[in-house]
Amino acid sequence: MSGEEHLPFYPEGGAAPYTVKLEVFEGPLDLLLHLIKKNEMDIYDIPLSIITKQYLEYIKLLKELNLEVAGEFLVMASTLLQIKSKTLLPTPVDEEGGEDEEEDPRAELVRRLLEYQQYKEAALTLTGRNLLGREHFARQVPFSEAEAAEGGDDALEVELFELIEAFQRILDRVSQESFHEVGADSITIAERISEILSMLEGKESLLFDELFPETVSRDYLIATFLAVLELCKLKAIKVIQANRYGSIWIAPAVIEEAEAPVEEGER
Repeated sequence: MSGEEHLPFYPEGGAAPYTVKLEVFEGPLDLLLHLIKKNEMDIYDIPLSIITKQYLEYIKLLKELNLEVAGEFLVMASTLLQIKSKTLLPTPVDEEGGEDEEEDPRAELVRRLLEYQQYKEAALTLTGRNLLGREHFARQVPFSEAEAAEGGDDALEVELFELIEAFQRILDRVSQESFHEVGADSITIAERISEILSMLEGKESLLFDELFPETVSRDYLIATFLAVLELCKLKAIKVIQANRYGSIWIAPAVIEEAEAPVEEGER
């Protein structure tokens, strides 16, 4: 991460905080598509009040987690507020007393979302073709456990924003009063990365929630989450689910090269 991955995590009130550049993972259009999908909204008829409120809440959450919010996220926030204000204005009346037919203020945003979604799906398809027949990935989740718990057959990679929401639920569950605020809980991101990799040794996967003890400080929990993001960026782990909205698993991103079959004449 451009020399940032080994910087220490500083508790609140300390020196400069450890930050993760969010644009490395996703962008504002990804967040909007995530919110639309999560709320089962019609992309052609986006309820601006709801989507803007949730988007702004998300920006606030990202800042609380010491995630560096790129300028384009803030630009999109301004765009949403501007579009929302236009939808609240009364429709202008023409000289004949009828209402002018103006383009829906959301139309340009919808076009951008549809175009981005199309390119993103195409990129994923092309990426899959490049890997086909060239690399073989080891099983990345113990389906004997995950299937029993979730009933799924195929592992699904978890999106960044789903992972952030899962961490927010952990923070909500561990109330502020139960945090064990002592100096000994201070830990660097590099140390937490090493500990997570050690926890995964000899295992096919680990439940995401198991990484977050309930008797540690809030800073320790945030450091753990940032360590998970770093491991994802470094492609050292995979974050997966047995099925959508199921339990989240952390698995080593082990890649095994397939051995070429040996022909009889080559023996």
